[in-house]
Amino acid sequence: MQLVDKQTIFNGRKIRLELRHYQPDGDGPRHTREVVVHPGAVVILPMLDEQTVVMIRSRRYAVDATLWELPAGTLEKGELPINCAGRELVEETGYLAGRMLPLGTFYASPGILTERMHTFLGLDLEKTEAAPEEGEEIEVVPTPLDEVLEMIRSGEIADAKTIATVLKYVQFGDTVKR
Repeated sequence: MQLVDKQTIFNGRKIRLELRHYQPDGDGPRHTREVVVHPGAVVILPMLDEQTVVMIRSRRYAVDATLWELPAGTLEKGELPINCAGRELVEETGYLAGRMLPLGTFYASPGILTERMHTFLGLDLEKTEAAPEEGEEIEVVPTPLDEVLEMIRSGEIADAKTIATVLKYVQFGDTVKR
């Protein structure tokens, strides 16, 4: 399958919607895919101590709900993921991480979206002042890790990036070089 053409349908501040046209190898009709192009994002698992996660409750207008989440944010053009993680952690929670360790990456929804999520473990947190972006409604809630896991199990946490990052840390966190 080879990309033969693409059209920009919408170009916004954070995303671009493209129609991408693919020609199969050999004979056959073209296929068209709708693709949301996104610059990528970060998600941070900030740990106050071995058993306490700095969670946030964030108003999400797209789903008309307030969700339990880990702090996260969109990469700015040319920004390194680790720098974005540090910036977003302070903005959303008011905590500065003394150490930011990579946990890995994943695609948020690769069937329609190019967004690649870069995950980090934030350690040695120091309280500063939060500076949420205009329009963000965020409540910071330090939460025991066991409670976070129960909230994932019960469905109270429904945010995929939070679920993936917490479960990856719990399952494979011992492999992170500290």
